[in-house]
Amino acid sequence: ELGNYFSAILDFEKAIEINSNSKVAYFNSGKAKDKLSDFSGAILDYSKAIEIDPNYGSAYDNRGGSKNKLLDYRGAILDFSRVIEINPNNEFAYLERGFSKMQLYDYEGAIFDFNKTIEINRNNKFAFIQRGLSKISINEKDSACLDFSKAGELGYTEAYELIKEFCN
Repeated sequence: ELGNYFSAILDFEKAIEINSNSKVAYFNSGKAKDKLSDFSGAILDYSKAIEIDPNYGSAYDNRGGSKNKLLDYRGAILDFSRVIEINPNNEFAYLERGFSKMQLYDYEGAIFDFNKTIEINRNNKFAFIQRGLSKISINEKDSACLDFSKAGELGYTEAYELIKEFCN
């Protein structure tokens, strides 16, 4: 929490040495490595936590985030899908999976995930923005503009720049 990630990693390594089945130590080591942009190291730690507990949703979620940062969108989609299997109401897993699908030009799949995000939380301004961008990509301009407008109403002021760019 103090931002001293190198020391934290050393402490987590010591905790793992004491108890090699500590999914929390592996998970937190992964988080610290993620903060240091060691995404491959983070993925290894999250994977070890998942090996210890195959239903550890947070480890799949964070591993998916690290995979996104390494541009492994297909791998990220698999991890976010597992989070959704574990917790079908995890709005952020749908949001992140939708983002990954966008990167692979699967705009309809992305829109499906953003719809699920919005179904779970009608105030998720990021889902409206991302859904709008996906709709622009498949030439659904009018619907996209409504999404940008809703995101603006929810406080996402950058939405008005998108409205200027795509909707006027």
